[in-house]
Amino acid sequence: MSAKIRHIAIVSDQYALEGRFYEAVFGMRTAADKRPERAVTVSDGYVGLNINPRKAGRAGGLDHFGVEVENAERVCARLRERYPAIKVLKRPGTRPFAGISTHDPAGNLFDLSQENMENRTSVYVEPPREQARWISHLALRTLHADEVAEFYADLFGFERLARGAGDTSHYLSDGRITLILTPWSILDYEGGGIARPGPDHIGFRVENLQAVKERLQAVGEDNPHLRPFPVGAGPEGQARLALFERCPYGAHHFADPDGVLLDIAEK
Repeated sequence: MSAKIRHIAIVSDQYALEGRFYEAVFGMRTAADKRPERAVTVSDGYVGLNINPRKAGRAGGLDHFGVEVENAERVCARLRERYPAIKVLKRPGTRPFAGISTHDPAGNLFDLSQENMENRTSVYVEPPREQARWISHLALRTLHADEVAEFYADLFGFERLARGAGDTSHYLSDGRITLILTPWSILDYEGGGIARPGPDHIGFRVENLQAVKERLQAVGEDNPHLRPFPVGAGPEGQARLALFERCPYGAHHFADPDGVLLDIAEK
């Protein structure tokens, strides 16, 4: 499959701290060409995680993802032909992955890039490598999930994966990363705080669940600023955690120090 999810972006008030967390817990590596005044970029050897400082008017948390394609202009032409209401925006050359930004029919943002784009730098030009803990899925809660799933399958050729009886989510694979599209309903948030539609959580595959839990505890004891953000505290937190735990791809659910939801499962 030629289209690959290679980029996930987070916006954070604690972007430098966030980078340290993903290094310490998951063994991700910081890009050699650091841009300390702009962002922190870490990688699992395949997916680059850009953690950008939050600026005025921007919400914090999971923000968008990026897809590497063989020919970005060809994809844009397909968008113009099949989805004329969707526009594309060329991005400044300072972005290490995002050459072009656009969105799906429900407004979820994603970037397009290809290997020879001029802006490609950082972990996106480093040789791929394997590590024991790596990003396995990205979940979005979205309006019009059926239509959005058809869009990604049509535009990128992502493979539709099987789902259990009664499961209304869609699971699309690029051959390594699974994009999970879950219908968003305000009724799902009864008893808890309401989150708007958009990116929901990142999932990791790990070599051993207990080892990661122990690592989370050890990292937090060594540096309290790197402790996971509490999830499931109080009745509203319990309701939110129960909704999060519906994801069939995760076995343990928590949040990074800035509240980005994460789940892990063994390989």
